[in-house]
Amino acid sequence: MKAIKTCLLLAIVTTFIGQVFASQGGVHLDKVKNNLCDKASLQRGASLYVNYCMGCHSLQFVRFNDMAKDIGIVDKKGNVLEKLVNENLNFISDKVTEPLLSAIPKKDAQAWFGVAPPDLSLVARSRGKDWLYTYLRTFYEDPQKPWGVNNMVFPDVGMPHILLSLQGVQVPVYTSIEMFDDEGKPYQKKVIDHLELKTPGTLSKEEYDKAITDLVNFLDYVGEPHKLEREKLGVWVLLFLVVFTLFAYLLKREYWKDVH
Repeated sequence: MKAIKTCLLLAIVTTFIGQVFASQGGVHLDKVKNNLCDKASLQRGASLYVNYCMGCHSLQFVRFNDMAKDIGIVDKKGNVLEKLVNENLNFISDKVTEPLLSAIPKKDAQAWFGVAPPDLSLVARSRGKDWLYTYLRTFYEDPQKPWGVNNMVFPDVGMPHILLSLQGVQVPVYTSIEMFDDEGKPYQKKVIDHLELKTPGTLSKEEYDKAITDLVNFLDYVGEPHKLEREKLGVWVLLFLVVFTLFAYLLKREYWKDVH
């Protein structure tokens, strides 16, 4: 039994470590401080997404009307402001009941890019918020790549830096670290130490980081739209279980008080 427990523990630890390294890619991830209760941030993130990302990436599990209601695009009675949504967010249909689909048909994207851009409905849950935040801030100039850019978190990334006009052009600054070959002999390897801004974009560094926080906040909401409701309900469930346990214990004492 002890050996089985040990094997299970090792399996869990190994799986966890593997997931951590897979999600991080060996790169330090910056912590994002997003807030799902911040409706203004969610609205800014939604605007960024539909204007810069939705040309290629869909959010097929979210509908415009549900999204608008959740992020606060409603009147005083709680009704969705359909005209506002269609004018500023919905560029693919006249119906707010439609999902957020890419403007490029999947077959055409497959033919043009070799692979269809993935749906990003669950990217915040599968990759993690910190991964997204770091990824969107660590594109750098690389003339050897087809799109002229690379990424510290996602090396050899197969997409352009779509937010280049906002952030500007970053270039890598290298440093040398000592490595050892199979025979134990040391050698120097060049690695990226940090990124420096070569050509400024329309936003300052602080403004761009804030914009990315808004975008990640929106994608975090999309990954689990009812997260806040679930957490709020969870508190009441735990309180109910505490009270129920107390009454169950008192009932058990009453039934077993005469048993010696």
